[in-house]
Amino acid sequence: MAKNKHKKQHKQDNTAKTTSTNTSENNKNTNTSTNTKMREKEFQKAIRPLHGELVALQDWVLETSAKIIVIFEGRDTAGKGGAIKALTERVSPRVFRVIALPAPTEREKSQMYIQRYIEHFPAAGEIVIFDRSWYNRAGVERVMGFCTPEQTTNFLNIAPAMEKAIVDSGIIILKYWLEVSEDEQTKRLTSRLQDPRKTWKLSELDLQSYSRWYEYGEARDAMFDATHTGWAPWHVAHTDDKKRGRLNIISHLLSAIPYTPAKPLEVKRPKRELRTDYPERDLTNMSIPAVF
Repeated sequence: MAKNKHKKQHKQDNTAKTTSTNTSENNKNTNTSTNTKMREKEFQKAIRPLHGELVALQDWVLETSAKIIVIFEGRDTAGKGGAIKALTERVSPRVFRVIALPAPTEREKSQMYIQRYIEHFPAAGEIVIFDRSWYNRAGVERVMGFCTPEQTTNFLNIAPAMEKAIVDSGIIILKYWLEVSEDEQTKRLTSRLQDPRKTWKLSELDLQSYSRWYEYGEARDAMFDATHTGWAPWHVAHTDDKKRGRLNIISHLLSAIPYTPAKPLEVKRPKRELRTDYPERDLTNMSIPAVF
């Protein structure tokens, strides 16, 4: 299917790893690869075969007892939730588990920093997707003053060794950073403020982060410098066009995991039993109003 295409793309990704974390002008140039945002019909046509490949990946994970961690980080409004939804909407939530932890409790604050994340690590036959992760310490906690500079420095020093231990245990780690331009972030934040369907996405931290664009940029750069490693590199996805960003992320993920599509199952529809001794029940009185 699209496997050969993904393998070819993966080779290109490996070549570009040393430049994938460049910022500023490089990001702007990549973001303007197209001036036309993808239409919904075009997106649905492109994502259909990718969803089929994700099902094949799921079968492979179950068959081989693979363990995979996928981390989604990025600027506010960059589209992490939408990307995760596109990634998981056609697969089993028992295999693709999404973890989005709330703020730590007082008990969790007294634990080793990464302890509350470890308990969600994948068992055999699971893909765990972290909607934000232990990298909070290098981002929002650093910028908003929720941890000391010494704690951030200590985290950045130990994170590569920690992730090396995770990889050596047999877990595949994929780390994605979603990058959005200043203008697009402004548009999306304004949309959330004006749309009652989206106000739930806003928090005081979101509003404060908007005014700290450059502080978050500095935190991102320091994080990349310290934790972009050969065993757990960062992959940057530009998401000014959300649809193209989602497709690029899924395509890259498929290329980065060495799965072999399982042989398609031959499933036949069984015959329905015929019975004459069971009268169908009238459910009219129990039905909800047909408003639409």
